[in-house]
Amino acid sequence: MNVLPELQPAFADARKVFNGRLTAIEVPRPDEVYFHAPIELVAGFCAHLHRKWDARLVSVFADDARTDAGAFHLYYVYAIDSARGFFIQRASVSPDRPEFPSLTDAVHGVNWQEREIQDLFGLRLLGHPNARRCALHDDWPEVYPLRKDFALRTVLPAFQGVRHKFREVEGEGVFQVPVGPVHAGIIEPGHFLFSVAGEPVLYLQLRLFYTHKGTEKLFESLPIGHGVRLAESISGDSAFAHATAFCHAIERAAGLDAPPRGRALRTICLELERLYNHLSDIGAICTDVAFVTANMHALRLKERVLRVNEQLTGSRQLRGQACIGGVRCDFDAGQLDVLRQLIASLEPECDALMELILESSGTRDRLETTGWLRPEVAHDLGVVGLAGRASGFDHDLRRDFPHAFYDQVKFTVPVRTEGDVLARLMVRRDEIYQSFAIILQVLAQLPAGPVQTRIDTIPPDRTALGYVEGWRGEIFHWVRTAPGNRLARCKIKDPSLQNWPALSEAILGNIVPDFPVVNKSFNLSYSGTDR
Repeated sequence: MNVLPELQPAFADARKVFNGRLTAIEVPRPDEVYFHAPIELVAGFCAHLHRKWDARLVSVFADDARTDAGAFHLYYVYAIDSARGFFIQRASVSPDRPEFPSLTDAVHGVNWQEREIQDLFGLRLLGHPNARRCALHDDWPEVYPLRKDFALRTVLPAFQGVRHKFREVEGEGVFQVPVGPVHAGIIEPGHFLFSVAGEPVLYLQLRLFYTHKGTEKLFESLPIGHGVRLAESISGDSAFAHATAFCHAIERAAGLDAPPRGRALRTICLELERLYNHLSDIGAICTDVAFVTANMHALRLKERVLRVNEQLTGSRQLRGQACIGGVRCDFDAGQLDVLRQLIASLEPECDALMELILESSGTRDRLETTGWLRPEVAHDLGVVGLAGRASGFDHDLRRDFPHAFYDQVKFTVPVRTEGDVLARLMVRRDEIYQSFAIILQVLAQLPAGPVQTRIDTIPPDRTALGYVEGWRGEIFHWVRTAPGNRLARCKIKDPSLQNWPALSEAILGNIVPDFPVVNKSFNLSYSGTDR
């Protein structure tokens, strides 16, 4: 089997340890290995990969394959960072016994993902510590939207069931403060219920999924080519990253790759998306501690990046640039000069902005030790992206699983261990400078040639995992193709789904007025979570 050389030791070990208990092994790509195993082997397989190979369980999801295989399929995606590859365990669940064992007690980071499977597919969780509804709210009727026999256009009756009941926290002097679900401003809904004694927060309960959009179901109704635009809508501030992850999955399923120039331009766009979002967040963090002047400077710099995005692609948020097989628009010499000038002028202005922020003793006082996410808690919850790196998690798909043009450039992944709001701000700052360096390196060695590989037909019955390190963290799109250039399943994993539970840990011991800045320092996506 054509397994990636770095992955072969782990592959050989898994075959040896689980010899005779695996029903099949598939290697559609050298870095993507599928192990078909009975459901009883899920816990043992997970424990072995974690102990022996330090594998991370990055995604858990289901697929309704009753028509083709007579069963539901569960997929457990493990990233083996040291070997730059993925092991994917597939287990079958009989429709006659629609249940599966929970791993949440051992791997806390899969809590919401397992509950999504229960909500959307009707597979009952066994042994979960809190098997309440998650993706669907309590007043929904008993429907399972991601089953194939649930019609996309189904009109549900008005919901009249019991509303979500939060846990009660009791004690002398304890009271609860509700925030949301409707907020001031234009952000999407989310309900935060604080239990406080005096000023310190004792407990924070989250309730999200108010705007569940059924995106994964919509993918099944569209031609694959139209899926790129749908992927852009998953989370508006990560439009290019999500679209690229989707394209990457389709390209892997088709066995083709974007041409070198197309991959290089993808890398530039991913870093531009990182730049404007990090600049925006640095300013917003300052606003939440009343340092409005710094925010005005940050927004001015963000606006400059957005205007260059529009000059390059026609869209301030890079919409319409990603496509299956590469990118839609090439950049001419004049546009490339505009990009070089942007980087040259932004770097000293970012220096001045950070000097302004860090020399403000009042600002530092509000940010240091606030919203502390301990490294061991971040690791336990599987926190990813900049929030994880601010709490000691040294991981970045750009470096550890490079594609696009990232294997052709050198950069450093900023990692800090303080885990507070200031650390998350400083990781953003450091990543901005790394983005400058990445863009300049790509421009210095930009290949000639086409920017897109034409892909006319996507073979049916292929599975593939696409991935991108977005500005928030790792994004995964897994697809199973169907005949007629369509999809039978598209699973989306936004980093926000993984990171929201960490907010409940980071706010403990802080005061309620500090919640806005703690929340902004994570800046998680309601839309990316709800999908």
